[in-house]
Amino acid sequence: MPTTGRASVGLRSERGPILLSLMLATALVALDATIIATASATIARELGGFDQLPWLFSTYLLAQAVSTPVFGRLADVLGRKRLMLAGVALFFAGSLVAGLAPTMGVLIAGRVLQGLGAGAVMPVSMTIAADIYTLEERARTQGYLASVWAISAVVGPTLGGVFSQFTSWRWIFLVNIPLCLLAAWMLARRYHEPAREGAREPIDYLGASLLAAGSTLLLLGLLEGGTRWAWNSLPSVVVFAVAVLLLAGFAVHSRRARHPIVDLAILRRRVVGVSTSVSLLVGVVVLALSTYVPIYAQGVLGTGPLVAGFALAAMTIGWPLSASNAGRLYLRIGFRLTAVIGTSLALVGTALTLLLASGSSVLAVAGACFVIGAGMGLTAVPTLIAAQSQASFTERGAVTGTNMFARSIGSAVGVAVCGAIVNACTTVGADGTPEGPGLMAALHLVFALLVGVAVLLVVLAAFMPADLQAARERRAATADVAPA
Repeated sequence: MPTTGRASVGLRSERGPILLSLMLATALVALDATIIATASATIARELGGFDQLPWLFSTYLLAQAVSTPVFGRLADVLGRKRLMLAGVALFFAGSLVAGLAPTMGVLIAGRVLQGLGAGAVMPVSMTIAADIYTLEERARTQGYLASVWAISAVVGPTLGGVFSQFTSWRWIFLVNIPLCLLAAWMLARRYHEPAREGAREPIDYLGASLLAAGSTLLLLGLLEGGTRWAWNSLPSVVVFAVAVLLLAGFAVHSRRARHPIVDLAILRRRVVGVSTSVSLLVGVVVLALSTYVPIYAQGVLGTGPLVAGFALAAMTIGWPLSASNAGRLYLRIGFRLTAVIGTSLALVGTALTLLLASGSSVLAVAGACFVIGAGMGLTAVPTLIAAQSQASFTERGAVTGTNMFARSIGSAVGVAVCGAIVNACTTVGADGTPEGPGLMAALHLVFALLVGVAVLLVVLAAFMPADLQAARERRAATADVAPA
């Protein structure tokens, strides 16, 4: 078990190279989430296929979301190191394919590979951090990991614009290659996973296939419904019907299988169930704001894309700033009270959006987004760490992957519901965005919906168990932290 104390945590400590490799791997995913947005128009002009442009984003989201719970569980079965290196390798391959893509179709294929890599990197990196650091140490290491997202939120769009304007958009993907190599080299060299005792559990291929196929169709239906096809159209009905059948089959299989790919029984634990539910609702709030704050800033306030991006960046900056300090807070007052404070901040922030009107300033929008982001940082991170602290070493990956998968489902649901509200009140302009006199009224309905979601978040946070400290001490006594 690693020693505790200030000297043992940080980039210069014995485990520092492992932490740095996790930060580099996380940077791959964080940068890729923002860097491509400013170059999408340039890519479409060079490769053609402008109508396929949305697939650059949706295929990445689909691949990451669907693979996250599977890779999280496989990390418990096959080992963290193996799965982490596989994820980095997939991201490397996807970046190389995308960077050299001669057509839009090949570029989309590269994005799928990147999404699969991200689906492994994110849950496994969080799981490794939970393995090698105690709960107290994670209060400090979380600041390092959160800083990656803060820097990427600012640097990503800027790099995307610089590459597309002064060199080539291809460097948006090719720049990942040295980062992948460095992260993989450091992890392979410095991270020594503890030997596993006993026979390896069999891999539940049937369960993985049912979960992946059903989740893909569910997310596809939510993302494309109301855009590529009407909600009540035959394609929509077929996609959702098959998704429900596949996921129902997965649920039945999971209850009967001896070693399911995702054991749904873990959701019966109060802290895991609450944490997963919180993650789902966090996904609703975050992606709904990410989609409709820029539309409000441009369509109602009349700002340009750059100013609209600044308003949204306030949320992506507020989140990691508060997340980096969440550890100090939950060590003093506990997970439940920290989550209640965080969700209350999110409620205040969403309530502030109801005050936005056609004459509001961009600073008012940014202020509301910053408060919401700060609340999310005090909510998402502590609830996930609380769930991890209640999971054994052999199930921690599954708990982490399920939590992140819930957020992806929430994101798709949020965009679908809010999109249906906005589309019912507005018309679609030539650029594909909603417009018309009903836009402000529609956005007020969206903001009101987010207030309701924030209220549910406060209620869920209040249901977090209050006795995690005693359970944490019992975990520590049984060597819950694995050596690096």
